[in-house]
Amino acid sequence: MGGSVSCCISPRESPKIHRREVELEECPITTTEDVSEDTGTYLQHISDRELPDELAQEANPSDHPRASTLFLNKSQTDVREKRKSNYMNHVSERASPGLLTKKFSSCSTIFIDDSTVSQPNLKSTIKCVALAIYYHIKNRDSNRSLDIFDEKKHPLSREKVPDDYSVVDPEHKLIYRFIRTLFSSAQLTAECAIVTLVYLERLLTYAEMDICPCNWKRIVLGAILLASKVWDDQAVWNVDYCQILKDISVEDMNEMERHFLELLQFNINVPASVYAKYYFDLRSLADDNNLSFPLEPLSNKRAQKLEAISRLCEDKYRDLGKSAMRRSVSADNLVGVKNAQAVLS
Repeated sequence: MGGSVSCCISPRESPKIHRREVELEECPITTTEDVSEDTGTYLQHISDRELPDELAQEANPSDHPRASTLFLNKSQTDVREKRKSNYMNHVSERASPGLLTKKFSSCSTIFIDDSTVSQPNLKSTIKCVALAIYYHIKNRDSNRSLDIFDEKKHPLSREKVPDDYSVVDPEHKLIYRFIRTLFSSAQLTAECAIVTLVYLERLLTYAEMDICPCNWKRIVLGAILLASKVWDDQAVWNVDYCQILKDISVEDMNEMERHFLELLQFNINVPASVYAKYYFDLRSLADDNNLSFPLEPLSNKRAQKLEAISRLCEDKYRDLGKSAMRRSVSADNLVGVKNAQAVLS
């Protein structure tokens, strides 16, 4: 059409064309020695130009499975000191041997715990999550916070908030009791506790804030509230949490949940690889702090159960291998048919 042609030859620049030229100027064009002069320059692929964004994503442990979790990094200073102390105690125990406090497997008895990545032990998982939050608060970089999470401005109870509420770090037992009360009252699962920690670290990374004595309760409450709705099939409503924390209003819960989601940029996805990484990092944290999962001798009944589960997994992977081989053979046959048709033609 005439209008479109006149638009194309118009002296005025289109905003899209101008923006495209600016983008091309900003994107570097590199040449390679392998490319001859006749072929011209080599334009960088878009995936190469987006590499800095991917590196930034890898630095976020709540999104990428290869990035180390924040709580494990923050606990390393204390862990090194504990290892030195344990070494000195071990040396003294060798000088004066006493009773063993840790169970070890032998030829006649095998000790295993009942916690797996798909079915973690509830009590032990909550203890580990509380310990991770404790290290977050203790070894925080600063006191960056938001008003919506400030317990002074949005109290969870009618009791007067102490004047030093923003200075004194909570103990591990206090954090554990707070989380355990919510989980036992709402009947939440251990998997929900792991997802809670994922959301908590994602909030700290996305919002560029710190969990500190003045906001830890409301941040943990918001993470539990969101994790219970995402993970559990029968989610606990906000009004149900108001029955547990009787002095908080539904409007306050809704407002906190809305802010939490906005700060997460509505990214509530937790990949299986990220979940597994947090689970095993929590187990490493438990081992470093002598929070061993409860060990029990392997009984005949449980041994038979483990053997049955192993047999099912072997059959499953064997069937997957056979189906993959059939697909490969069918693909080879298809290539052979195409080659035969090409020869005949």
